[in-house]
Amino acid sequence: MDFTLNMCSRLLKAIILEGYNFQPFEEFIQNPLPKVVILRHDVDKKPNNSLKVARIEAMLGIRGTYYCRIIPEAFDANMIKEIKNLGHEIGYHYEDLALCNGDCEKALQHFEISLNELRKYYPIRTICMHGSPRSRYNNLDLWNNYNYQDYGIIGEPYIDINFNEVFYITDTGRCWDGYKVSIRDRVKNRYAFPIHTTNDFIRYIELGKLPRQIMMTMHPQRWEDNFIVWTKELAWQNIKNVVKRLYIAKSAVTS
Repeated sequence: MDFTLNMCSRLLKAIILEGYNFQPFEEFIQNPLPKVVILRHDVDKKPNNSLKVARIEAMLGIRGTYYCRIIPEAFDANMIKEIKNLGHEIGYHYEDLALCNGDCEKALQHFEISLNELRKYYPIRTICMHGSPRSRYNNLDLWNNYNYQDYGIIGEPYIDINFNEVFYITDTGRCWDGYKVSIRDRVKNRYAFPIHTTNDFIRYIELGKLPRQIMMTMHPQRWEDNFIVWTKELAWQNIKNVVKRLYIAKSAVTS
């Protein structure tokens, strides 16, 4: 079974054995290591799953970044406090433009309020957009009119990483080549590897074929040991992938 907590642990151990360091995004922006995995987590829902993954990483001596949404199904102050205490970075997984229906002024105000709320628990210095696939608004477009550095933010991965130098891999779509079914979690990257399953990922790591700098994005709600919950997540993700493929195909025809 893929996308279990046991498989998550196997993947992380394989990366360690291959000699990679791990860095939260904030540290990478300030002092990038030559052989490193920037470990990013998007806390889209099920905050308790994020806590389980954070504990596994802490036991392995790994530190990463957890980007938290402010909506009720994802926000959990106790989770944030414990993940912080485990040594991980907390960031803001913003979706203000989508939540405010494309109104940039209202979105900026919402961004400020949400950022200040999260800063009650962690001195947030990096942010990362939420894809909001059901919205026609791209949250990243907020920064066409404003500058996040005015709010003490030093980095946004989709803006501040050169993905021609840093290999990007994400479990979007509940697979490691999920860019095929992603509306916005896509980057221009000169690297291409046929990695679909976590076993594929581990094999490429063990063969030493991957670049020296990697950003790996995980969605902790996908990683589950309970078989019933795991099966529901798989079924629901398969449905979403079909819908996304249809949307992408339609967009390609009309563009």
